[in-house]
Amino acid sequence: MIEIERKFLVKNDAFIAESRTSFAIAQGYLSSVPERTVRIRIKGDKGYLTIKGKSSASGASRLEWEKEISVEEAKLLLPLCEKGVIQKTRYEVVSGNHIIEIDVFEGENAGLVLAEIELQDENENFLKPDWLGEEVTQDERYYNAYLSHHPYSLW
Repeated sequence: MIEIERKFLVKNDAFIAESRTSFAIAQGYLSSVPERTVRIRIKGDKGYLTIKGKSSASGASRLEWEKEISVEEAKLLLPLCEKGVIQKTRYEVVSGNHIIEIDVFEGENAGLVLAEIELQDENENFLKPDWLGEEVTQDERYYNAYLSHHPYSLW
């Protein structure tokens, strides 16, 4: 499946009042090379194995394959991951026909708040809440795999 998503910085915490849900995420990378990332994630009470391909020239599209695994399996695999397991809290906000996912990073990436929106087409229009800031889709520094090795606190 091709994933199309755009990333934005977040201006303030007004999204929290609009959020319909939030949950903790821990994720690590078995492989973080740009051509293919292999990620282990614990999201709330579920585990996932995700493989992503290289991003398109626009940075918005790439192949994504994901398989749900048990939390126990994910907990066994996380210690095998490369250094830099990411911890964050994810909030979900409904905006028109879309869901915007806002990640509030913790640990070495504390202070970073990113929003992502998945689209059907790279040029699809969507409602942009006032708290949505600068687009950073093409800036690889904001990819989680990059952040796992180059924490936001060290920028």
